[in-house]
Amino acid sequence: MIIEPRMRGFICLTAHPEGCAQNVKNQIEYVKSKGHIEGAKKVLVIGASTGFGLASRITSAFGSGAGTIGVFFEKPPAEGKTATPGWYNSAAFETEAQKAGLYAKSINGDAFSNEVKQQTIDLIKADLGQVDLVIYSLASPVRLHPVTGVLHRSVLKPIGQTFSNKTVDFHTGLVSQVTIEPANQEDIDNTVVVMGGEDWKMWMYALKNAGVLANGATTIAYSYIGPEVTEAVYRKGTIGRAKDDLEATAFKITDDLKTLNGKAYVSVNKALVTQASSAIPVIPLYISLLYKIMKAEGVHEGCIEQIQRLFEQRLYAGKEVPTDDKGRIRIDDWEMRDDIQERIKALWAKATSENLTEIGDLAGYKQDFLNLFGFGFNNVDYTADSNELTMIKSIES
Repeated sequence: MIIEPRMRGFICLTAHPEGCAQNVKNQIEYVKSKGHIEGAKKVLVIGASTGFGLASRITSAFGSGAGTIGVFFEKPPAEGKTATPGWYNSAAFETEAQKAGLYAKSINGDAFSNEVKQQTIDLIKADLGQVDLVIYSLASPVRLHPVTGVLHRSVLKPIGQTFSNKTVDFHTGLVSQVTIEPANQEDIDNTVVVMGGEDWKMWMYALKNAGVLANGATTIAYSYIGPEVTEAVYRKGTIGRAKDDLEATAFKITDDLKTLNGKAYVSVNKALVTQASSAIPVIPLYISLLYKIMKAEGVHEGCIEQIQRLFEQRLYAGKEVPTDDKGRIRIDDWEMRDDIQERIKALWAKATSENLTEIGDLAGYKQDFLNLFGFGFNNVDYTADSNELTMIKSIES
């Protein structure tokens, strides 16, 4: 079938198998071009199919030669209906890993569930014995709690007062005001349950108790802080409360891993175009201005550049991992440079629908958004028939 992008708000309803494969190949080539990283050799990535999780799996495999198990929850294809992009990304990753002689298997299911945790443990025992790196990169808006059976939904809301500021419809370039009413306590609690650290801790306790964590094992979860202009709706809002909980959980996991000489870290990453960030008001406008400046300064990074630098210059640089005063790895250091943030503040004040294409990088934002779904790659023929039924060879569901 011929596959074209079909949009509904901040979501694309279709994905292109060959385009997603090209996206994965591009990331693999980048990692290989940067040279070998003496890192982990047996890696579990929870949330492995898109964004930072996919980049972590690619960097582990093609930067360090690691065998990887990826856990994700993606919709497979049906005749005449495409899969989600993460499905095609994972199929492409496994194909490339197999060509390179690298172990790669995937589990498709609800990572919050006890069943998927046990399935993962069984697979590690059977194939790898133990893992020495666990990446936690889930970005789900809902969580069915495995103990209580309650379905929790996260919300994106400010806390304490109504939030109003500029945002942009990145499809049309229309800059407008957005107003979001404040969260109540139930909203905050639900968001922390979904996006906080409880599930990460459950994973690590389960893996440790099953004996599948190697001595010296490291685990990393990803977070974001961001600038003053987004903090009311992000870092000081409901999501920020969840990120605070995630970051506090790193210390609890580290305490539990002391008997294995293990360590848990939170890496604070850069603002990037992802399916999740596209849904957050204000963020697309901020990213558009940020991209323009960082590209001009020669310090722009996408997911793969961020994670490759995290692995090479932070985690596996042959010295103690550098952290800030709250124990976090800061790979958002270039984004948060004072000079870059001051320029964004100045541009933010004057951003309008009429001048955004000049002062921001809306075209770059749109391009990155299309790329998430396998569209917009120059060397992919989008007029040709595509096999929507592309399957993952080593899938366990």
